[in-house]
Amino acid sequence: MPSLKDLKNKITSIKNTRKITKAMQMVAAAKLRRAQEAAEAGRPYAERMNAVMAGLSASVGTSSSAPRLLAGTGEDKVHLLVVMTAERGLCGGFNSSIVRMARLRANQLLGEGKTVKILTVGKKGREQLKRDFASHFIGHVDLSEVKRVGYAQAQGISRDILARFDAGEFDVATLFFNRFQSVISQVPTAQQVIPAKYDAVEDASDAVALYDYEPSEEGILADLLPRGVATQVFTALLENGASEQGARMSAMDNATRNAGDMIDKYTTIYNRSRQAAITKELIEIISGAEAL
Repeated sequence: MPSLKDLKNKITSIKNTRKITKAMQMVAAAKLRRAQEAAEAGRPYAERMNAVMAGLSASVGTSSSAPRLLAGTGEDKVHLLVVMTAERGLCGGFNSSIVRMARLRANQLLGEGKTVKILTVGKKGREQLKRDFASHFIGHVDLSEVKRVGYAQAQGISRDILARFDAGEFDVATLFFNRFQSVISQVPTAQQVIPAKYDAVEDASDAVALYDYEPSEEGILADLLPRGVATQVFTALLENGASEQGARMSAMDNATRNAGDMIDKYTTIYNRSRQAAITKELIEIISGAEAL
């Protein structure tokens, strides 16, 4: 049984921890608003870009004149997995859910005899994958010094991916990130960016029919596809940023409430132990008086 001093020190320690988790929850809530606004503001552009690119790629197909970013290398042997996680922890299962999906995909590809290469964005994903896939790492993007992730960082990542593709280092590239839905819901997502795959949209045919492309659809695609990769990377970064703050806010709220429950529990134990000690002292005093 811990002493009264130990119980009092433990209660004080938990109270200090609760202050920290409450402060982190408030900071995450403030950051979440900005991150959510940025993610939602970027979605219309990404959706419209997807509509135009879907129409163009559908009309061009995988013909010999199709750009290499759309048609691919013609092989499916080497896969590049771009795992995008946070630089910090204390955000619940945010990082683990992304890493779990990437690990399953990597094991599946290796089981099929494919070659897997991993490019990590964010320290936490690299730390979790290092044990099993350290030999597959080919690069890392450190965003710990970046106060606010912007399009410049997305361009840097996309240039790295495109340069590796042009050098023939891989055949297929896939992004892994969390898509933000709400504070308590972030959806792990795997999105293939090379060869480019665009979701079919209802107005994709209308988007193509409204325009007369010059000099040709293939030429337009050759110029737009690299921008499309950068746009998809930027969208993933924004979605990840909002998801991280939402997950951290939820995790710190749970931690704060759990700390409150622990304080109540140990306070009850402390009061009972203190009462037992007082009762014991009274019994000793009364017994001593009666002995006299």
